[in-house]
Amino acid sequence: MAQRGAAEVQRGRRVGYAGAMSRIVIVSGPPGAGKSTVARRLAAEAPGPLGLHIHTDDIYTYVHRGYVLPWLPESMHQNVTLMNAMAAQAAVCAKGGYEVLVDGIVGAWFFEPWLGAARTHGLDLRYVMLLPDLEQALARGTARTAPGAMTDPAVIEQMWRQFRDSAVAAHHVVDTTGQTADQTVAAVATGLAAGGFRLA
Repeated sequence: MAQRGAAEVQRGRRVGYAGAMSRIVIVSGPPGAGKSTVARRLAAEAPGPLGLHIHTDDIYTYVHRGYVLPWLPESMHQNVTLMNAMAAQAAVCAKGGYEVLVDGIVGAWFFEPWLGAARTHGLDLRYVMLLPDLEQALARGTARTAPGAMTDPAVIEQMWRQFRDSAVAAHHVVDTTGQTADQTVAAVATGLAAGGFRLA
């Protein structure tokens, strides 16, 4: 195993990515916005040789005792702790040369862990908010069938309103109403290539 690891490092050096820092791109928005689909596609189509997708919902499944539904007010300590953990994880991977695509409920109220990681490690941090209209968010969100997916229309609407009313600058927002996944991926990729969506 050690020999294999050393060989992988040497191979990375030969192709020119070992030690090269990449960036973190957060793709956020309410349930049904298309975050996971877009983030997965962008990670697979990363401009460099390394692309990584972090699905933030996964870390909540690791909590086996004391779990609090993350949209409840009393979940703040849990959510901040886990957000700090994910920001640290993403920073390590970006420092290692990965284009890191993070998807999940990351509103302006959760920016500080990511901004802190970017400052500490000198990383390029981008933030994209996908925001369809409420009708489409509800239609997409309630139709999801993946295990653990949020499908409660009341919660989806609550989260949609939080994103709509959040203090996020307009240049971070992509209106995905009526768009196909291909169109949204293209719009975000074009914006990233042009230097857009920069948070830090």
